[in-house]
Amino acid sequence: MRCLDLFAGTGALGFEAASRGAILVVLLEKDKKACANLSTNFSALQSSPAAGQVEILQRDSLEFLKQQADHSSNLIFIDPPFQDSSLLDRAVIEAGRVCDDSSGGGIYVEFPSSRLREEVEALLPDWHCGKYLEAGQVKACLFRSGRG
Repeated sequence: MRCLDLFAGTGALGFEAASRGAILVVLLEKDKKACANLSTNFSALQSSPAAGQVEILQRDSLEFLKQQADHSSNLIFIDPPFQDSSLLDRAVIEAGRVCDDSSGGGIYVEFPSSRLREEVEALLPDWHCGKYLEAGQVKACLFRSGRG
């Protein structure tokens, strides 16, 4: 699988995908300090290196996503800063264009518990939330398309 970890933060989601055999994982983090921490975390994980390629980029996740070809990634993690709901909306919509989940991936979205699940589902009309969870202040959906 080809994975994108948008708004990577600590990189936990992307590093986990790499450890589970993803052929390529691109971790995107706009914040310079957080991006440096990603590199440090990745170095620490090299005692048991992943078989695939891991790229860490200090870039704006949404701008990067807009530049990707249709159906060019298989698994996309979206966990943006919760205070900007429009950022989540725009990223989810673009991810629906970029993601090809036919090999078993999907679009994983985390969002604040104050937001209705149906609002997030409406952003991806051709997808369905196959798995859903609520934990504390966070909700999460794993979206799958009709193709996957």
